[in-house]
Amino acid sequence: MDAHNDWGQAGFAALGEEECFELLGRETFGRVGITLGSLPVVLPVNYHFADGAIHFRTGEGAKLKAASQNAVVAFQVDQVDPIYHAGWSVLAVGAAQVLDDSTAMSWASHLPLRAWAPGVRDRFVRIVPDFVSGRRITPGHDESPPWSESVGTGQLLADN
Repeated sequence: MDAHNDWGQAGFAALGEEECFELLGRETFGRVGITLGSLPVVLPVNYHFADGAIHFRTGEGAKLKAASQNAVVAFQVDQVDPIYHAGWSVLAVGAAQVLDDSTAMSWASHLPLRAWAPGVRDRFVRIVPDFVSGRRITPGHDESPPWSESVGTGQLLADN
């Protein structure tokens, strides 16, 4: 399957590697995709992008198990504007690894990573991307916006 097959369509633009890394550095919430048994699982994480790598905290469970096995994982972050039907998405793929030496753990403990979910999150995971790709969808690629002046408020409500 070609991840770039729809980028030639109106409204899509491929993002370069540098812009992908910049967008990874701007956000703090993403999703890590792992394989659990033979099934794909996508789990939310708050993260920090530093030194060319994605870092997050975790505790016992599937994410830690995948990182302990240096599994290749997918990491996705995006931003969408549901009003204008615009946004961007970045995908990073690389091996996950548990930070287990004292120097790396000490460094990671100073990252702005507070667990949102309850529970113990005392382990740090790093994903160094081997591959990044991204795309942006721009406003105006689809039909007229739903708030168009040609449609009155009453008609808009009746259509919904």
